[in-house]
Amino acid sequence: MKKVLITGALGQIGSELTERLRHNLGADNVIATDIREIKDAPTVSGGRFELLDVLDGERMLSLAKENGVDTIIHLASLLSAVAEAKPQVAWHLNMGGLINSLETARKLGLQHFSPSSIAAFGPSTPMDNTPQVTIQRPTTMYGVTKVAMELLGDYYFTKFGVDTRGVRFPGLISYKTLPGGGTTDYAVDIYIEALKSGHYDSFIKAGTKMDMMYMPDAIDAIVDLLNAPAENLKDRNAFNITAMSFEPEEIAASIRKEIPGFTIGYYDDPRQKIADSWPNSIDASEAKKQWGFHPKYDLDAMTKDMLKNLKKG
Repeated sequence: MKKVLITGALGQIGSELTERLRHNLGADNVIATDIREIKDAPTVSGGRFELLDVLDGERMLSLAKENGVDTIIHLASLLSAVAEAKPQVAWHLNMGGLINSLETARKLGLQHFSPSSIAAFGPSTPMDNTPQVTIQRPTTMYGVTKVAMELLGDYYFTKFGVDTRGVRFPGLISYKTLPGGGTTDYAVDIYIEALKSGHYDSFIKAGTKMDMMYMPDAIDAIVDLLNAPAENLKDRNAFNITAMSFEPEEIAASIRKEIPGFTIGYYDDPRQKIADSWPNSIDASEAKKQWGFHPKYDLDAMTKDMLKNLKKG
């Protein structure tokens, strides 16, 4: 990985990954793209940025070819809650953009990364210590598109020899970018509200465990997987990764260690049904074995860092 094209670069993952790769590879070697332009965003002002609708396959191909990239990182998609509200739009965008990125990689001989999600699992999946290879029958459109993404990644590898790679992300928590419509967004909102008002009303009910990861660990995982020797990878497009699994009351308890008076309440929300269909905890042993995945942050370390950095902002 020496020169990279990133789609969805203004999103939660993309904005921080762009910053990391510009630092690692040099600003001229990272072409950040998105369907919109936010002029004062560091992703736009800090290096090369191009407008790109991922449904425009010709434009994606020409950008990659003209800039001589060797890797395409495809992040553009509608997230779980938004996708469930607009399922037809989600299918069109998530699958159309994916095919265009895979075709760009196939035609130019590029390495390809696109993330899957714990949303690729469903209520019939084993809920605790969920294996990497297991039954996948998701009940959300977002989950359906992620299963299709995993299968297409494998297909392009076996059929065309494209060096496809990917992980199944849990909920991702970051102080740098606002939540983008995901079911696990409560775990970002709770820190913001803890500092703002000392209270948070959660749309995820008490007792609901979900896997989570702090964004620095997620960015490390992408970079480490893309740099891993191909011969080490028995699997390619669906590595389970996670750092922690907790219920809303556990994150609240962690916050109270820093803000003693913090309180939490709960309310009914359609996102609860999505959360109930996902695992309580997943098994990340294959990622650790095949390419050395190793998260650095647990819940309390993440809480301290989140609150410290949100206070600065």
